[in-house]
Amino acid sequence: MVPRRQLTLFLLLSVLTSAVGAEQPSRVFSFAYKTRIATVAAGEGPVHVFIPLAVDNDQQHIINEQIETSITGQVEVEDNYGNRFWHGSVKVSDGLPIEITINTTVERRVSRLQSPEISRPINHHEQATMARFLGANAKVVVDHAILKPILQEVEKIADSNDLAKISRAIYDWVVANVDYKKVGTGWGNGDTFWACSERYGNCTDFHALFISLARSENIPARFEIGFSVPNNRDSGYIAGYHCWVQLYLPTIGWFPIDASEAFKHPEKKEYFFGAHPPDRIHFSTGRDLRLGEGHRAKALNYFVYPYVEVGGKPFAGKVSRHFSYRNLQSVGRHLAADL
Repeated sequence: MVPRRQLTLFLLLSVLTSAVGAEQPSRVFSFAYKTRIATVAAGEGPVHVFIPLAVDNDQQHIINEQIETSITGQVEVEDNYGNRFWHGSVKVSDGLPIEITINTTVERRVSRLQSPEISRPINHHEQATMARFLGANAKVVVDHAILKPILQEVEKIADSNDLAKISRAIYDWVVANVDYKKVGTGWGNGDTFWACSERYGNCTDFHALFISLARSENIPARFEIGFSVPNNRDSGYIAGYHCWVQLYLPTIGWFPIDASEAFKHPEKKEYFFGAHPPDRIHFSTGRDLRLGEGHRAKALNYFVYPYVEVGGKPFAGKVSRHFSYRNLQSVGRHLAADL
């Protein structure tokens, strides 16, 4: 008979390492999202704090979620895209720091489809259901004159009216003509005008331009944002966000794209047209987000960092944030070594 301790460890090991394989089809890791708001003066208010929560969908399963806060709040869902978030509030600040820690255990799966060969046109029903992913956003224009020269180049590359070929031509054009770099100011806002004129930026700028071009060709495209979670280290800190795109092709469905990663890793360009590896965690979808009651100021350009309002205005003081992860599959490997 197998001793109880060994049997328990074996079962835990099986759960944690079931996703491990030659191609690593999925990963299990914990993600810590910590926020501290320390400088809201006593007597000011009301104070509203909004923190995005990780998405649970086909690519990402939330195994466990623990929320520890110094003020009362609740989990809410915004209306347009169904993003989950924690919303805490106080009527009047007592001057003490506000602290929020969210620990999430997630299984992130590979999102991968074979490169499309052909895709039929979008029908009227699809246009109606995909309207939010075909229209413009504040910084993501559609059918604008600034896009016309690029669209002419794209259509020449595609040499076809097929949406799959046009999608690939957009991808090729963006990867070849936009540089990933963070120089000066102006980049990082996900602004199509910036990407068109400056031809450089970070992932938000790459994908704003990609989405503008796709939607102008009547291809629904949605913006997703979260964090890169390295899979070459068992644990560590994460400096900032990462974003990517899903586009919709009839007969195929939602199709994953990561143009900025393709630029940074040209040897993986073919892979990133049709795949998102499990090296990320998804927190929200869409642009121009309004977070329901308590959100008084203008819509958020995108939502991945804490958002705080005091007296109905965006808080101008310091909001510290700290992100870290731990690969739980490494726990399984260490347990195995002890058996």
